[in-house]
Amino acid sequence: MSEQTGGDDEKPRLDRNFAELLQEIRVGQAGVQILFGFLLSIAFTNTYSGVGTHIRVIHLVTVMFAAAAVALLTAPAAWHRMLFRQRRRPVLVAAADVLASWGLACLAVAMTGTIIVLTAVVANMTLAIILGAVAAAAFAVLWLALPMRYRRAKTLPADSKADTAAHSMET
Repeated sequence: MSEQTGGDDEKPRLDRNFAELLQEIRVGQAGVQILFGFLLSIAFTNTYSGVGTHIRVIHLVTVMFAAAAVALLTAPAAWHRMLFRQRRRPVLVAAADVLASWGLACLAVAMTGTIIVLTAVVANMTLAIILGAVAAAAFAVLWLALPMRYRRAKTLPADSKADTAAHSMET
């Protein structure tokens, strides 16, 4: 049964899922807001005034991805406010899941772009491209490949008995 039809079993699971999503979002949200402020401020430094057009374009694209990450990672709070006490928790959890995933993707791009811009300014473009590629690969492995590997794995790590019990309650 769903929350909309008054199902008692579904509501605690949805509440727990939403609380876990909010905690995950809090982790990324503070960092992306600090990153966004940093990206805005570097445009007003003396060093930045001497950079080439290609660095400015990368910087602007990076700022836009950081802004998108802020919007996506804060959107679940707005959704919660708009749907508060409307008995729409299933919609809220589903939307927050998608928004958080896209927000983290935008954050990964913004972090990679920041590394490229910063390295290009303090070193050179060749090193910037290398470090940007390393950062992109690290985000892809840590935030995508490894979680997907464990998601698809038939066996879980040995210390996951509590996680297995929690997972069986969710399904």
